[in-house]
Amino acid sequence: MGTVRIVIVGGSFGGLTAAYELRRRFSPERAEITLVSRDDQFRFVPSFPWVATGRRRLEQISFPLATPLARKQVRFANETVTHIDTAAKVIASDAGEHPYDFLVVATGHRSANEAVPGLGPFDGPGHSPMSAPETEELAQAIRRLLAEPGPVVVGAAPGASCIGPVYELAFCLDHLLRRRGLRHQVPMSLLTPEPFLGHMGMGGAGTIRQLFEAALEERDIAYRTSVAITRVTGESVETTDAAPTPSVCSIVIPPLAGAAAVAASEGLTNPKGFVPVDDHYRHTSAEGVYAVGVAVALPPVGETPVAVNFPKTGHMTEQMARIAAVDLSARLDGHEAPRAELSARCILDMGDRAAYLAVDPVRPPRNRIPTVSEGRSWLVAKMGFERAYLAFARRGKLVPTSIGW
Repeated sequence: MGTVRIVIVGGSFGGLTAAYELRRRFSPERAEITLVSRDDQFRFVPSFPWVATGRRRLEQISFPLATPLARKQVRFANETVTHIDTAAKVIASDAGEHPYDFLVVATGHRSANEAVPGLGPFDGPGHSPMSAPETEELAQAIRRLLAEPGPVVVGAAPGASCIGPVYELAFCLDHLLRRRGLRHQVPMSLLTPEPFLGHMGMGGAGTIRQLFEAALEERDIAYRTSVAITRVTGESVETTDAAPTPSVCSIVIPPLAGAAAVAASEGLTNPKGFVPVDDHYRHTSAEGVYAVGVAVALPPVGETPVAVNFPKTGHMTEQMARIAAVDLSARLDGHEAPRAELSARCILDMGDRAAYLAVDPVRPPRNRIPTVSEGRSWLVAKMGFERAYLAFARRGKLVPTSIGW
């Protein structure tokens, strides 16, 4: 086989890791790799809560994609994908077409904010940190809160899969308000669809439930579980289980849907716009197609009174990208790659300290007892990891991810 054409759609954790890993495995003579992304910047999404609470600026956690990709001899197309034709093996964009032999879909998500009326931020009073513009808007809302204190709700909508930021934002905002001497003027509530604290879409892990319960109670943050948020107004958050909860600053993580162009491409996704894959992250029917990260269709761990979807973190996304790259390489060499289970390692900022969680595999039952730890040292580790990740990634290097995030 001559030069193989590999196209990667998406320039965040999944796309960048796939590009670096595939180039490590294939010389430019053997594989022509193109990364297509509508955003010309890589953004370290786990630091969005820090941007929202003023500890980081967006430019501090971003870098242009073109330079490191050029260093790896990966072609960068700063374009918006409009359609994927899996039969013809062609990607259409607003600037042309990209034929491929192999495709890696790493498009991430579309925030389904419409699932909760009033969950803006740009067409309603609610706030969400699921993209760079939304995070900057939330940062403005938090600055207004500091000037005019009032009640706050932090929560997640039914069907959300990104629960970690709910806890981080609640703890970080509590810490910020205490430092400003304003906490006594801001009643705080955490509303989650989880059946218990720390479920996070993976059925819980070790003593994380007890850790979160104690942390919220000692900080005077009221919480309710199995909550279905139904509406956000300028004065409150409405739910199915109780009277409206007063709030002048409502931060709600929405459910996720597949990226529009991917969802609209025939035969590529399930009805929710996510890509069905096998254990190697190969599409279940479309030849030559892989999918990694939030774009992947993964069933929930189990039934819950209010829907909570399977978590998708940057750490797990990178694992998927590496598994897909290994399998693609093995296929071209004429053999089958081994299966690999996803594990999860996560550091959650708690304001004055952080919690570390490690599970293997993500879905219970697990081979190992989960690791749950708490302390100031984990907060230092989280900040150090952010800097190390950005330093490696902007130089076109694969990033050590042993501690996760």
